[in-house]
Amino acid sequence: MEERFRCDWCGTDPVYRKYHDEEWGNEAFDDRQQFEFLTLESAQAGLSWLTVLRKREAYREAYAGFNPEIVAHWGEKEVQSLITNPGIIRNRLKIKSSISNAGLFLDLSSRHGSFANWLLSFYNGRPRVNYWETIDEVPATSLEAETIAREAKSLGFKFFGPVIIYAHLQATGIVNDHLTNCWRRQHG
Repeated sequence: MEERFRCDWCGTDPVYRKYHDEEWGNEAFDDRQQFEFLTLESAQAGLSWLTVLRKREAYREAYAGFNPEIVAHWGEKEVQSLITNPGIIRNRLKIKSSISNAGLFLDLSSRHGSFANWLLSFYNGRPRVNYWETIDEVPATSLEAETIAREAKSLGFKFFGPVIIYAHLQATGIVNDHLTNCWRRQHG
C-alpha cells in the first residue's frame, strides 16, 4: 500500500493518524460535536492532544455523550464524581469550567441557531480555507481566534483562549489547515 502524505503534526502515532484521517478538519457543525471539541480542547490546555484523544471514550461516558443540556445542570455532586474518574483529566478548575461553559454554549447556540453559526459569524458565515505548504506556516492562532477569545471571555468562558479556540476551529472544519499536499485536503 502506498503511503499517503499527511499533515506533519500527526507523525506516525496510529491514534493521531486515525484522528487526522477521519476527523480533523471535517465540518463538525452540530452542537454535540461542537460541545465535545469545546470540552476536550479546554481539557487539553497545558497537555498534549494525544493525551486527550486517548481519554476521549472515558470523556464521552463521563460527560453524558457530550450533551450540553445535561452538563449545564450539573452541580457539586457531578464535579466530585468527575474528579474521582481516572479515565479523564481530573483538574477541578477544568471540570468546573466545562460545566459553566456548557450553559454559555447553550446560550450562544440559542441566540445564533447553533454554536458553529456563532463561530462562523467571525468568518462571514463560511469556513476559511488556508493554503499552507509546510507545517511551519500554520499559525497557532489567528486574528479571528483572538477576537473570539475576547468575546468568549467577556461572556464568562474559561479555558478557551485564542490558541485553544484556533485548535477548535481547525478540528471542527471552520478553518481548513490541511497542508496543500495532504491527501485529506485533496480527497476531503
